[in-house]
Amino acid sequence: MPHTDDADCSSWRTPVARDFKGYTGREGESICNQLRRMYGGVGRPNPRWLEWLMGFPVGWCETTSTPSETRLFLLSPNTSADSSSPPPTTPGTRHDAPREQSGDLRMTTTTLEGAQILDDVQAFLSRFNAFPDEHCAPMLALWYAHTWAAEHFYITPRVVLSSAEPGSGKTRVLEVARHLVRTPEMTFSATPAALFRMVGAGPITILFDEVDAIFDNKGGGNEDLRALVNAGYKRSATVARCKGDAGNMVIERFPVYAPAALAGIAGNMPDTITTRAITIHMRRRRPDERVEAFRERKVEEQSAPVREALATWMEVVGERVGAAYPDMPDGVTDRAAEIWEPLLAIADYAGGHWPETARAACLHFVTAAQTNPTSDRIRLLSDLRTVFADRGVTRMSTVEILAVLHSMEEAPWGDFYGRPINARQLATELSAYGVKVTAYKNVGKTFKGYVIDGPNGLGDAWARYLPEPKSDENSEGEK
Repeated sequence: MPHTDDADCSSWRTPVARDFKGYTGREGESICNQLRRMYGGVGRPNPRWLEWLMGFPVGWCETTSTPSETRLFLLSPNTSADSSSPPPTTPGTRHDAPREQSGDLRMTTTTLEGAQILDDVQAFLSRFNAFPDEHCAPMLALWYAHTWAAEHFYITPRVVLSSAEPGSGKTRVLEVARHLVRTPEMTFSATPAALFRMVGAGPITILFDEVDAIFDNKGGGNEDLRALVNAGYKRSATVARCKGDAGNMVIERFPVYAPAALAGIAGNMPDTITTRAITIHMRRRRPDERVEAFRERKVEEQSAPVREALATWMEVVGERVGAAYPDMPDGVTDRAAEIWEPLLAIADYAGGHWPETARAACLHFVTAAQTNPTSDRIRLLSDLRTVFADRGVTRMSTVEILAVLHSMEEAPWGDFYGRPINARQLATELSAYGVKVTAYKNVGKTFKGYVIDGPNGLGDAWARYLPEPKSDENSEGEK
């Protein structure tokens, strides 16, 4: 590490942006030499600042520290370089008072422990929101954290806040998030063109309320906005649009990568968005569920230290967290694993209870997404698997299947777009998965229906598109 020959020289104070205002370095000159001339030719770089600048592990330059902590050191201009060990600290606490050490050594340390910071974020957002289960607040705390380092991740998961009725707390979640995420842009009816340009000028975090109003009841409509939200969860994604008049037309590719949280009434969100999202199904509070009153000015003041601590910690650890490959819980694969990777990586780096808490939340949300079908076709496959399993058969006629489907009170098959589902609609829905009507014989008679086995059977579609059926706990216990 560059330094002067004088072993007793003092460390330079940590440079800030204003030190370089109007300053022009000499061509080819190292930053250390530039700083040395700025500070009068005496001293050496602050080792802690150099570690941060170069991305070295904390303690690489002469100092040791525990791996679970991230320390930022600010040395005064008259600091001696003899002692490079930081004072003992308690994880999760701040040390703002100078500490006397080795004569005139005065060191101010700020110890930031990720687990404590995430605990503070979770506690803050829980003051104003009543969530349907204990997994929502930890997930949101991790999601807020990832917005401060989104550029280091390949994926930014969407968060969807849905509810059966208005007044269920969706907007309040976004209002609190606005004080904790990076560069929030809360909007109700922004046009696709405006969002394209805001994201391109980024970084921003999109907080889109009442998003259900821009889609119809089948999840269609506003294709430009849906394209932005769909593609924008991957860092390399762009959306191409034509620009100019007919005589001077050019193709412009808009970067669309940005974290986004979307709130709306359940049922109107396109499947292409929900499959890229972690969905919280909000509910109205019961009379006995109390939350703190939301006062904008008060929240703004109280959220500042929580937000600043989160931003500082993620700024320091973001690159390392973005390069991590966290272990996934059993059964979490493909797109589910893809969208949870950033959140689990942050939880692992934070330590404490967060790795376990994050994986419990991951399993909860992934299982809920698999349990709640994302389309009519998936719902049909799931219901057919239940029908065949309840009867213990490997084949059923179309007439039998339709009779059972029509009798399901909570299923949509008795009123499928205005009338009960018929044989032709059943064949059309299942043909998308390669399932076809098969003729078979039973007691000397020929029937047309569906079978489990074979190239055109239901078994292959169940294995590919449905989660594994839950095991019977009683049967497992008897084994």
